[in-house]
Amino acid sequence: MFGIVRPCSHRLGEGLKSQWMAHLCGLCLALRGDHGQFARVVTNYDGLLISVLTEAQAGGDAAGGRRTAGPCPLRGMRTASVAQGEGARLAAAVSLVLASAKVRDHVADGDGLLARRPVALAARRVAASWGRAGARTGLDVGFDTAVLVDAVDRQLGIETLAGLGTPLLTVTEPTETATAAAFAHTAVLAGRPGNAEPLAEAGRLFGRLAHLLDAVEDREADAAAGAWNPLTATGTSLAEARRLADDALHGIRLALRECAFTDGRLAHMLLAHELKRSVDRAFGTAACGHAPEDSFGPPQQGGPYGPQGPYSPQGPAGGGNPFGGNPFGGEPPRPGKRGFWAGCAAAIGLCCTCKVCCADEFEGPWSRKKREGGCGSCDCGCDSGCCEACSCCECCECLSCCDC
Repeated sequence: MFGIVRPCSHRLGEGLKSQWMAHLCGLCLALRGDHGQFARVVTNYDGLLISVLTEAQAGGDAAGGRRTAGPCPLRGMRTASVAQGEGARLAAAVSLVLASAKVRDHVADGDGLLARRPVALAARRVAASWGRAGARTGLDVGFDTAVLVDAVDRQLGIETLAGLGTPLLTVTEPTETATAAAFAHTAVLAGRPGNAEPLAEAGRLFGRLAHLLDAVEDREADAAAGAWNPLTATGTSLAEARRLADDALHGIRLALRECAFTDGRLAHMLLAHELKRSVDRAFGTAACGHAPEDSFGPPQQGGPYGPQGPYSPQGPAGGGNPFGGNPFGGEPPRPGKRGFWAGCAAAIGLCCTCKVCCADEFEGPWSRKKREGGCGSCDCGCDSGCCEACSCCECCECLSCCDC
């Protein structure tokens, strides 16, 4: 699994966790149902936000409701109630088109095995197939995926021309445009046209955050590999990137307040609270105010966005101690990213062994970063009681509310 919004099951509580898993499984099954088993590898945490927003506006019945899915290895061979309908299909279409673009980008860069012509040719065919499949599903739910394809094409041109002094928001604009269109279309599916404008704004800012956090997390790896990175290319400091991220978070919360929801608790929790924790993880700041006092190590003094206070042994982004290895030394650095086909093989292995859902932690198939399993334990260091108390918070009358 991949994506920037990776909620802790303890913070969600049982009710919201069940809803979140219903949308995650619903996206996965929508991909399988329309496009076959292999399409399930593009299932991601951020894509399910489309399904969540559609149901939040329309209610379960209007959005397509729930159905009972059969046993699945990713759920430990248990049945489950999963989301279905146009929201899940729109999420599937967006995921396929963006995954297609990602594969084409890897092919263009000649990453790993994709530098070999036969492998690159096969990858292009897969990408083209996903792009066509996403366009068909998008058409079925009234969404023109051409806006996503255009954004990806413009992104490549902007990155080619960007240099020192180029505003970072110029680089993030295509991603912002694509996510704005997808978020706004959930209002159309839900029959809430008045929500389209604020949701487009929330989507635009979410796209900005997704681009920023990816750049921050990959900055050192890109520098070591000589790869292009938005922050390095434009000369943007981490302090400025954090300022932009915080502004985007603030804007998303303001936009959500303008939306009319039937039941917006899960959407609020993911976009107002868990998204902030994603920013904290990326920048290495404390993700929870309830971390135990005996957590590993002292605060890092290496800059304004190093870990500030107690943190988890897994580190700020769940991918290793901030000092580069375990706190006692001796751990080798995390290996580099896998190529496309090697990542696909690893993803299949994760699915077959149920690690994606049932393991507390697993290694991302492509990025090789540490990820939390779908049913994993909380990594925030607080007990489930305090987190569940926050899951019912709908206040947001002040924009810094209930941030445990």
